[in-house]
Amino acid sequence: MIGILQMLLAFIVALGVLITFHEFGHFWVARRCNVKVLQFAVGFGRPLWRRKFGADDTEFVIGMVPLGGYVRMLDEREAPVSAAEQGRAFNNKSLGQRFAIVAAGPIFNFIFAILAYWLVFIIGITGLKPVLGSVQDGKPVAQSGLQAGDEIIAIDGQATPTWNTALEYLVAGVVEGDTAALRVRDGRGAERALTLDLGAISIDAMAAGNLLDLLGFEPARPRAPATLGQVSYQGAAWRGGLREADEIVAVDGVPVQGWQHWVELIRAAPDTPMTVTIARDGATIDMVVTPEAKTSEQGERIGFIGVGLDPAAGMDDSLLAREAYPWHQAAWKGVVKTIDMSVMTLQILGRMITGQASLKNLSGPVSIAQYAGQTAQLGIVAFLGFLALVSISLGILNLLPIPMLDGGHLCYYLVEFVKGSPVSDTVQLLAQRVGLALLFSLMALAIYNDVLRLVG
Repeated sequence: MIGILQMLLAFIVALGVLITFHEFGHFWVARRCNVKVLQFAVGFGRPLWRRKFGADDTEFVIGMVPLGGYVRMLDEREAPVSAAEQGRAFNNKSLGQRFAIVAAGPIFNFIFAILAYWLVFIIGITGLKPVLGSVQDGKPVAQSGLQAGDEIIAIDGQATPTWNTALEYLVAGVVEGDTAALRVRDGRGAERALTLDLGAISIDAMAAGNLLDLLGFEPARPRAPATLGQVSYQGAAWRGGLREADEIVAVDGVPVQGWQHWVELIRAAPDTPMTVTIARDGATIDMVVTPEAKTSEQGERIGFIGVGLDPAAGMDDSLLAREAYPWHQAAWKGVVKTIDMSVMTLQILGRMITGQASLKNLSGPVSIAQYAGQTAQLGIVAFLGFLALVSISLGILNLLPIPMLDGGHLCYYLVEFVKGSPVSDTVQLLAQRVGLALLFSLMALAIYNDVLRLVG
């Protein structure tokens, strides 16, 4: 229950921040163009809070449903305007000013993404170095010449200090259907150049979360001692006699090489009794533990005993790296990252439109809420990265040439620029109906995809 509440809170905070920033873009540029703003609303439906501020008595509103917002401006097409205020009506402004006001919302989404990434790179990202732990024969990684123990230090000329950065470049390569130029360093420090073919991997397969398996490798993980932290009461480990602070020495006579090895042995033995040798209070003790069987997210039957790693037991940090920059370099990194993510989003969208990628990749509010909750639990850096990515998606979505969206209005203004007169009200009304139907269809498809993900 607490997890669901955290997820909903993170979802509301995320949408509230992003929608407010988007609408503030419209508001700020409208004020710079001397357009009177009547209402600034975040959310739809019944108002939870409303208050008027400023010389224009602009009403600020927070609605019950946090799935959008709007800025209502003085406009002769919506209501009569007094002669004294006609110069402040939106419809009486120049074409350039109207274009700037409408474009400001999506542009502010991209500005928000830059600021979020800027903070991420200032705070710093701690992660694993991109070192390969194991490589599967016959898969793209092995075919490229990569070997276990190799560290990927650059992809397409871009440094990759952590797996987080390396995987972003690999995902971009899959979306482009291209090869990636790798610079790798082996365990002896010798560097070499390799080429990794990513063209055979489909976006749909990658979206299913199987990228590492498709490429054919497992990352090297820090070695942690197999010392028990939390032991679930009445779980399989508890019933077998295991307790907190026990050090796992061997399983069925096989020496345990660390926590990851211990986990692998447990997962491989569902409903199978095993003799676990532990060290406790200076003595060595043998116990019989039978892992319970459960089904993993991939549908695999695995063993589970209900124990956790002791965080105070120490861990090999030789595989850990931290990516952080001074504020001025972080600002440039934020700009570059926003551009890269925008390009990749457009590429994926283009492939969905052309049928090269499935529409199942569309995510709706349920998926966004789940991601919001998960990243919020991981900390401020992960949550800021999530906000930046969603802000980019909102910016691109609003720039699509669909009536009812900012992009649709910008298309009207481009037509007006070419023909020298505004698009007729009749054409705009018809286009709005088509746009509304299209938006409802997209939303329905996204929610349908969310439901399918929830049920399996």
